[in-house]
Amino acid sequence: MEFAAEHGVTVVLSSHLVSDPERVCDHLISLVASRVQVAGDVDELLATHFRLTTARRDAASLPQGMRVIQATDTERQSTFIVRADQAVHDVSWVLEPLNLEDMVLARSRSWCPSRSARTTWRRTAPMSHSVPLP
Repeated sequence: MEFAAEHGVTVVLSSHLVSDPERVCDHLISLVASRVQVAGDVDELLATHFRLTTARRDAASLPQGMRVIQATDTERQSTFIVRADQAVHDVSWVLEPLNLEDMVLARSRSWCPSRSARTTWRRTAPMSHSVPLP
């Protein structure tokens, strides 16, 4: 990495461990199932992704400019992973920055449906009907 810094060359690093590239990379492209989920300057991505915790509310009621990536609710509170160009301050909210790993994982989860939500089909015989796998 010292060579890259001294000579201004580009190094492509591929890793399943997000904590490693976070320390040495200045640009991120995250793929899920061969599709780009997020791409950009690492500092900019970190500056625009937040964990927002508030009294329970619907994601649609958040201010314009906040894109909800992930939402979880308990009986009394909602927690959202959001992307916003600027932090929106509200005294009833707890707004925390994300590290790169949390941001990438949230984006990956928002794209991939759970295994139980998918139906996989298999052909049972050449002229037969298809049946769902368990």
